Amino acid sequence: MRDAPPPEDDERDPQTPLEGRLQPTSPAVLTAWGLVGLVGGWLLHAYADRAMDAAPIVTWAQPLALFLVAAILAATARATWRSVHVRNERLQSHQAVNRLVLARACAYVGVLVAGGYLGYALSWVGVSAELAEQRAVRSLVAGLGGACVVVTALLLERACRVRKEDDAP
Repeated sequence: MRDAPPPEDDERDPQTPLEGRLQPTSPAVLTAWGLVGLVGGWLLHAYADRAMDAAPIVTWAQPLALFLVAAILAATARATWRSVHVRNERLQSHQAVNRLVLARACAYVGVLVAGGYLGYALSWVGVSAELAEQRAVRSLVAGLGGACVVVTALLLERACRVRKEDDAP
């Protein structure tokens, strides 16, 4: 018995995504991962108070590393945008897949890390410990770095999009 032929484009339900096509990163998924990070960062402080000698210290290396990753993603997004949308070049398939996977992974990890650092920073608000203010400020800066990673990752994902054949001028 043969399978039925796929429906023509005009018969297809517009709410059903086409097979083989990726959808943009969902804001709902990013929000969920951000909340998981926020709760995790908050719980890290509570756990450290009970089970460890001292709560973890955030050095300047962590936020600087996040800003470096964001800068690399921004440069890659710009180069990809110029290639695909300005010069109308086609990326090789492995290049497009690699950049898209990089963008998605960085967006998910970036929002998790941003949420984690922001949760850790919020857990220090109102605490009168010796290094509480330092931990809060550096965690906020690291959270901002994580947010920059998310934004540049989404820009890279957008740069990887190609026009449909019928949309071409």
